[in-house]
Amino acid sequence: MIISAALLLAMQVGPNPAATPPIGVPPELEEQRARTASAAATSPVAAQTSRLVECLRLTAEDAEAAYDSASSWRANARDAERAQAAHCQGLALVRMERYEEARDIFAVARGEVGDDNPTYRARLGAMAGNAAMAGRQAGAAIPHFERAIADANSAGQEDIATGLEIDLARALVAAERPEDALAALDRARQANPGDPRAWLLSAKLSRQLGRLMEAQRQIEQAATLAPRDPVVGLEAGVIAALANRPDDARRSFESVLLVAPDGAEADRARAYIAQLSNEGTAQR
Repeated sequence: MIISAALLLAMQVGPNPAATPPIGVPPELEEQRARTASAAATSPVAAQTSRLVECLRLTAEDAEAAYDSASSWRANARDAERAQAAHCQGLALVRMERYEEARDIFAVARGEVGDDNPTYRARLGAMAGNAAMAGRQAGAAIPHFERAIADANSAGQEDIATGLEIDLARALVAAERPEDALAALDRARQANPGDPRAWLLSAKLSRQLGRLMEAQRQIEQAATLAPRDPVVGLEAGVIAALANRPDDARRSFESVLLVAPDGAEADRARAYIAQLSNEGTAQR
């Protein structure tokens, strides 16, 4: 059955809550290492040479061979090609899970890109930051993301800057700097108010800090922008449950089952529904 966006939104959110003891919370804002490793491996470039394209392709097949090839290339490369060779070296190191080395070589590559290509500098800086996150070095990731954001803004790339502010927020949360993370997410929402990720992550962080009124407002906006996203529905349910609104929470969790009955979010929604049912039985 296809349900309308308006109906789903009504199922996902309810009236503004007042803080009460939690019944349980989903994972923290920091994402799994696999996610950051994957992000570090992204490799779009404004102008790729055929050699870089081939080198990047090789990393997926044989990372060690790709690293050796890129190292030989870099030894004889000039100007912009040195950065591209380092780019490939970094990606190969990510594939080999040598994250600290990858972080360092991505940073070197960024420094070798001219000021006339800030978009490429931003992407390489983002790779350095994500490699640090994949290696569980959030503190080291922060300055890389900050430089990448400056590069993206210099290039007028608001979409890239928005995503980088979100990455910076994750690093700041992992580094136990939640207020700075909130500021980064606020900048992301201002730069691109139509991006549901920024609203969703803002709601999660606000909820984790016990600011349920703010979390409710933010999850409502996320649901408006992404009414069929099961992650949004799940978070809306958690916020409602924390606010002692079990009926609203149940409706949100049930909305997850309607839009994504076979996903991981559905499994968690079922567990939360069972928990709500058990608590309701215990109170009677």
